[in-house]
Amino acid sequence: MGKFENILPTEYVVGVYTRRVVVDMESRLTLLGLLSAGPGHGYDLKRSWDHWFAASKPLAYGQVYATLARLVRDGLITQVETEPGAGPERKRYEVTDAGRQSVEQWLLTPVAPAGDVQANIFAKTVIALMLDDDAGRLLDLQRAEHMARMRELTRLKQDGDLRTVLLADHALFHIEADLRWMETTAARLSELREEVHS
Repeated sequence: MGKFENILPTEYVVGVYTRRVVVDMESRLTLLGLLSAGPGHGYDLKRSWDHWFAASKPLAYGQVYATLARLVRDGLITQVETEPGAGPERKRYEVTDAGRQSVEQWLLTPVAPAGDVQANIFAKTVIALMLDDDAGRLLDLQRAEHMARMRELTRLKQDGDLRTVLLADHALFHIEADLRWMETTAARLSELREEVHS
């Protein structure tokens, strides 16, 4: 395999694009980001997730509550109160300082260009807008990451065999599509901001 092994992740080679959208979206950090917008219950988080992200990655109630339990265990959120409900008591959670730092670091860490990454970038953009953070800066950082990967792939094509060139082209076409999507999203940030805060 030689040079070919370092060109693309396995998912490019086998072409598992639709599955990557589901697998790549970081549900733990996305839920933490949603909770960073203000304290809430598991039900509130599930409703918010379904509104924004269910098309990319459906999330069951059980996954929400299991994730909340892990976030509490890891000190990223804390339970602030318990309220009676029609069924089990409803627990209300809020983000800790450590949780806020994790969200900030996540927002500022570009997603590695590999397959369809729009689900993750979209999640970060929505969370940034919810937190009144600079979503435009986030998209700029992501564009820079994509451009760096394009330069790497273009260099690999120069001395590569046909197989290497074709695989690199395949990756480049997907990165170009990501870049077009980011440009479109950046142009509509004001519109998306209004929807997020409505």
